[in-house]
Amino acid sequence: MVLPEWIAHVAEVFDAAGAAVLVIGFVWSVVLAGRTWASDGGRAAYRRLRNTFGGALLLGLEILVAADLVRTVAVAPNLQNVVVLAIIVAIRTFLSFSLQVEIDGTLPWRAAAGGGTSSGTGGRTGGSGDRTGAASDRTGGRRP
Repeated sequence: MVLPEWIAHVAEVFDAAGAAVLVIGFVWSVVLAGRTWASDGGRAAYRRLRNTFGGALLLGLEILVAADLVRTVAVAPNLQNVVVLAIIVAIRTFLSFSLQVEIDGTLPWRAAAGGGTSSGTGGRTGGSGDRTGAASDRTGGRRP
């Protein structure tokens, strides 16, 4: 087997893995949502389903982007395929970004800033690394 054929098979494995992540993630999300429904009710189950399947969807999209990259760069690196790849990656990146915002409820850079410093601590973090205890009785530098 020559290298391009072998790399094409690698891309197919990535495609299969991405599809498997989507299917298994959906089934797992439904199972978790069903268990949550039984214990906490419909609203909590809906949130659990959205968050769990959203994470699986993000992972599946990342794997499928990797498959497209392998296929385009290694198997058929011509200008048309690279342009198509760029469009596909842009669409999937937008979807991933939108899903992440939907799951977290905030923009990624705001979520990262919320876990670090807050404006009320003067640059200190109030998490487990704060030995003074001054900020640990508040929100710990994070928003509730």
